[in-house]
Amino acid sequence: MISAEFHTDPHTVYRRLREHSPATQVELPDGSPVWLVTRYADVRALLADPRMSVDKANGDGSWRGFSLPPALDANLLNMDPPNHTRIRRLVSQAFTPRRADGLRPAIQKTADDLLDRLDGQADLIRDYAGPLPVAVICDLLGVPDGDRDRFRSWTDVMLVPPRADPAAGARAIGAIHAYLSGLIAAKRAEPADDLLSALIAAREDSDRLSEDELTSLAFLLLLAGFENSVHAIGTGLLTLLQNPGLPVDVEELLRYEPPAPVLLRRFPTEDIEVAGAVVPRGSTVLLVVAAANRDPDAFEDPGTVVPGRAGGHLTFGHGIHYCVGAPLARLELEIAIGTVLRRFPSLRLAVPAGELRWRPSFRTRGLVALPVLLG
Repeated sequence: MISAEFHTDPHTVYRRLREHSPATQVELPDGSPVWLVTRYADVRALLADPRMSVDKANGDGSWRGFSLPPALDANLLNMDPPNHTRIRRLVSQAFTPRRADGLRPAIQKTADDLLDRLDGQADLIRDYAGPLPVAVICDLLGVPDGDRDRFRSWTDVMLVPPRADPAAGARAIGAIHAYLSGLIAAKRAEPADDLLSALIAAREDSDRLSEDELTSLAFLLLLAGFENSVHAIGTGLLTLLQNPGLPVDVEELLRYEPPAPVLLRRFPTEDIEVAGAVVPRGSTVLLVVAAANRDPDAFEDPGTVVPGRAGGHLTFGHGIHYCVGAPLARLELEIAIGTVLRRFPSLRLAVPAGELRWRPSFRTRGLVALPVLLG
């Protein structure tokens, strides 16, 4: 399934799976056996099914995935109730839609400042979609201005380690861990008006987040908020450049091309029947939201961008693991994409769309570069 053609057009493969093998077992490039589920109704139901655990302890050991040190692994994406319920409740006190909306002026200023530097021709991934989310995350967490370049360089290496130095990714994770630990200590000593300080202060009766939980949550916000935002801004802009004249509809852009086509792995705690197949307990299940979001049984003419379409996409998940950062993601995309198109109404691709390169990953849907002519 993983080929250059797949990375260019994964939706043809997703459609074939959805129509003929809506729940099927495949082998990933690393050799891990997984079940792919692709129909909207099945994906939505499994996202809300309490028998679908995100705790790796409930897996059969065949899943490899992304390895993190324990101090960065104690986050919501790896926890079932009751731990998930406890931490989500504490996080919800600190990470409110009001706090996200409070970042609007800073996001707008960052977008304008980045675009002010552009002239003639640009790569909107390198020059805009990449640096903008880092600035947003740094504002959110309270990272001092002087540390932001280091923070971004670590993030870039962590997500795309150089081929000549594969261990650089692990070193970058270690550097981020050490930095976040120090930042949390500084915020504990001198709280500020930022999310880290709010998370440190969040409590219910005598319950508070542990040190590992705080560090893991900060890391999760960094990882999910940065990478997914870069890809969503890039693919959203490409979609609108290929469909000139359409208004910016963030929900429809997220449905049409989700930045994370495959949601976090799940492990059934008992044998489960899905689309006529029996998925054994402990198996790794990947829920393919990119396929579900284009299921014609859920969306009319799903391969077409229809601004104002009724909601219901699964890009942010569904159920108890619905993305806690969804309000911020929506705001960031609205500002990032809308500002570019207002500032550069004659924006167009600098190369044919068929020459654009996509990141070689089934877990993400993102452009390597987006070369454009601004005027």
